[in-house]
Amino acid sequence: MKILVTGATTNIGRMVVDELLALGADDVRALTVDPVRAALPAGVEIARGFLGRPSTLPAAYAGVDVLYLAPYLPTVTEACRLAAEAGISRVVDLAGPKGEHWQAVEDAVEAAGLPFTHLEPGEFMANAAIWSRQIRAGDEVRDAFGDAANAPIAQEDIAAVAARALLDDGLVGRSLELTGPETLSRRRKVELIGEALGRELRYVELPRDEAVAELATDMGEHAAWYVDGLEMLAEYPQPAVPTVAEITGRPATTFLEWARRNADLFEDR
Repeated sequence: MKILVTGATTNIGRMVVDELLALGADDVRALTVDPVRAALPAGVEIARGFLGRPSTLPAAYAGVDVLYLAPYLPTVTEACRLAAEAGISRVVDLAGPKGEHWQAVEDAVEAAGLPFTHLEPGEFMANAAIWSRQIRAGDEVRDAFGDAANAPIAQEDIAAVAARALLDDGLVGRSLELTGPETLSRRRKVELIGEALGRELRYVELPRDEAVAELATDMGEHAAWYVDGLEMLAEYPQPAVPTVAEITGRPATTFLEWARRNADLFEDR
């Protein structure tokens, strides 16, 4: 069974390749525009191309049985149409919570008539790097809605689920909501980063407009949208679900584990 992993230079796509190999997959092709940067393991077939350049896809799709579809909205409809024409038997796509803009990925896959497994992760733990500038500068994190709570997920866990879905046709037709193992407030996340660093960090809650201005340094025009989303999470926290553990057979990564593994994000360089 030949598996094509698109977006193989990006974090999750690259992790999917490693997970497939660890699970014994021996016919993996990786789509990348930069094989050197992707640093793909020996034995992985390289296809040069990009989802955003549909002209590169027919060659990449040739002979492929199962496709991991990275999210790239501008050309997702064309990418899915070409996958169907190539005879790809099923797709595991990375989308997001239903009803949000990433649902366009799922819609395109289904419109092309491709058997699917939809992966629907919430916020990535890696998004906590938004605080790295402040944490490297001192012991205060200035942000909004400290009680806003969700169940962030490690990208490695998304890749682990994706690899199993690619190898297991028993997951066809399912939409898999993916979260980390615990619901955490923003205030608690900062405390856990401090624990990982051996420091005591303080969360300073700002009024909305000040928080937007603070986050705009790193998020630009998306800061207001992000802060408004935090307000919703303060009122309606996201519950954790056990999908990662159920599919992988191991516990999902905790936020503290992630923070310890990625402490360099928050330390002086």
